[in-house]
Amino acid sequence: MMSEISRNGATGGGQAGRIGIGLELDEIHMKILEVLRENGRISVAALAERVGISRANAYTRFEALRADGAIKRFTAEIDHVRTGLGITALIFVTVRQQMWKQFRAELARMPEVEYCAITTGQHDAMIQVRVSDVAAVHTMVTDRLANIPAVKATETVFILDEVLKRPYVLPSDRDQAARAQRRPAPETQGDVPLGKMRFVGAAEGRAALRKDT
Repeated sequence: MMSEISRNGATGGGQAGRIGIGLELDEIHMKILEVLRENGRISVAALAERVGISRANAYTRFEALRADGAIKRFTAEIDHVRTGLGITALIFVTVRQQMWKQFRAELARMPEVEYCAITTGQHDAMIQVRVSDVAAVHTMVTDRLANIPAVKATETVFILDEVLKRPYVLPSDRDQAARAQRRPAPETQGDVPLGKMRFVGAAEGRAALRKDT
């Protein structure tokens, strides 16, 4: 498993960029990252086969990605509904500019917070929380965030469905999409693509039959 082949043997992946070797990523590195995105527990032998390189090369390149910090750590992706956290909400926060330090400290003490980013625009930060029910979001916003002096205002949006979620994106994704768009259009028969269905009105169908006879 990729999480077991590191020299330090740590499943968590060690410290990001602990060597800082200044690795220049090439096409092979990107292919390795594409494969790991699908299965982070893949063996070195299977990784080498998928990428089309030797096992030794795959191991060396994987370790280089870890040493440079391109791969930060390995983790598990869970089903939040199964674990009892079926409600997800985004909370946009306006922060009093002189109190950022307090805001960060208070946020770190909130276990419901999965993600926080500093943003541009109307608000200063976006917080993503996962909780058990809507009441928990209400309590967090009105009883906890509202009582933090650093918080000036909030706006809450509930997520109804997470349509798309990728572990990470790569520059090569854009290149693959561009190649797919350049593929030739499917052959057509008349004005209808092959493999598609075209419905013909009854009068038009009878007229065509009379022409054939």
